[in-house]
Amino acid sequence: MSEQNPFLAKEGVQGGGDSAAAGRGVDAGRSIEWLKQGWRLFTNNPGVWIAITVILLVIFIILSFIPVIGQLAANFLMPVFAAGVLGGCRSLHDGGELRIDHLFAGFKQNTGSLILLGVFYLVGMVAIMAVIFVIGGGAAFSGAMMGRGPGVGMAIGGFFLAMLVGVALMVPLAMAMFFATPLVAFKGAAPLDAMKASFAACLRNILPLIVYGVIVFVASIVAMIPFGLGLLVLVPVLIGSMYTSYVEIFEQA
Repeated sequence: MSEQNPFLAKEGVQGGGDSAAAGRGVDAGRSIEWLKQGWRLFTNNPGVWIAITVILLVIFIILSFIPVIGQLAANFLMPVFAAGVLGGCRSLHDGGELRIDHLFAGFKQNTGSLILLGVFYLVGMVAIMAVIFVIGGGAAFSGAMMGRGPGVGMAIGGFFLAMLVGVALMVPLAMAMFFATPLVAFKGAAPLDAMKASFAACLRNILPLIVYGVIVFVASIVAMIPFGLGLLVLVPVLIGSMYTSYVEIFEQA
């Protein structure tokens, strides 16, 4: 029996960049349902999910020890690995199975576009860091020129301003990336088109995503308490919830 392609678009969902523009708004409470569905996907095969999470963590820990090249590779490859695991979510959702080799399925299809997503994300982060450095560094330099007293106040104020500006810029970048990977993997969207569609969809669903973000933030703190072991459950649940939200917003539009 032939193996089902986990990246095959569902009936009625066409590939190509134009299809990425689809998307619909949902109620704020749907974010809770996304997490519930993510939990259900996890409980379908928790052993394989945990194995995938451990392998992924080990890969990125190893890459972190490689100067420069490892850091670049980690950014470029994250969408590729994410696409593979999202393909595993599709397999589970369609009544199939999740396998460890789903983690590497992103290397078989749309790999170049997925890597480009990682490149664009890195470029965005570098630009944001540059803005933070200019604002914070400029304030620190001006403060040093003014001397103690008012200079210290200016330096501290500049530091907090730089952090606020950085957060304000990271939010739209995160919005552009949230649905970009499944759009590239499942619809074959061009990377920039996928990021634009993702940003638009997040903006349209800002309330459910705010609720989602608050819940995830609290869950992340709880997951870190027992030596971070809770991440072995939280990471798969979040991946499953991301897949569920993508399907509801883009494939049911």
